[in-house]
Amino acid sequence: MPRTPIWKAIVQTLETEIASGHYGSGDKLPTEAALAARFGVNRHTVRRALGDMAERGIVAARRGSGVFVAQHPTEYPISKRVRFHQNIKASGQFPEKRVLRLETRSADPREAEALQIATATPVHVYEGLSLAEGKPIAWFQSLFPAGRFADLPDILREVSSVTKALAQVGVADYTRAETRLTAVAATGPQAAHLQLREGAPLLRATAVNIDANGHPVEFGITYFASDRITLTVTPD
Repeated sequence: MPRTPIWKAIVQTLETEIASGHYGSGDKLPTEAALAARFGVNRHTVRRALGDMAERGIVAARRGSGVFVAQHPTEYPISKRVRFHQNIKASGQFPEKRVLRLETRSADPREAEALQIATATPVHVYEGLSLAEGKPIAWFQSLFPAGRFADLPDILREVSSVTKALAQVGVADYTRAETRLTAVAATGPQAAHLQLREGAPLLRATAVNIDANGHPVEFGITYFASDRITLTVTPD
């Protein structure tokens, strides 16, 4: 009876471990050197096994980072009312936001125009990561008029959710006035936060949210990891 080629045996072992949950979606596999030592083979044999798995979409190699279990993109609707936590929960995953920066500074001309305030007027800057099941899917920066929402930074430190924070300062509901989507390459800091290689493709969403009276309450820029999310435009 012919023996199973060693590279196929490695494939079978790794696929069984992935199916058993030893490595989850988006997890990094051991290095080629580590796998070669584990299975007692050379790195060429390991590379052939990983190449076979990559061709079938089970793993994905990221230059300079390693080989990862392929992630199933998270469905993320872009609609009149976009709520991060609701969207991620609807996809069956656990949502989380990680605060990277909260500060108050002067608005530049572009930010001032979006928020309909004068240039150099103070704005609150909320920068952070959006995660699903502990995996970063987006880096975001949101700006709010500081004159209207003086206490917003302190609230965001407690709740992290923009929707909940705005509700506490009197904005019970808000809607998206406009959204612009653009394909861009990840900068070094963005790549580091999103666990990607520098230059990896991102989807940039620029949006203005308004309250019930049509006044801007948030100007946001979000960079989505394009291999981890599927943006869908839904009717209002």
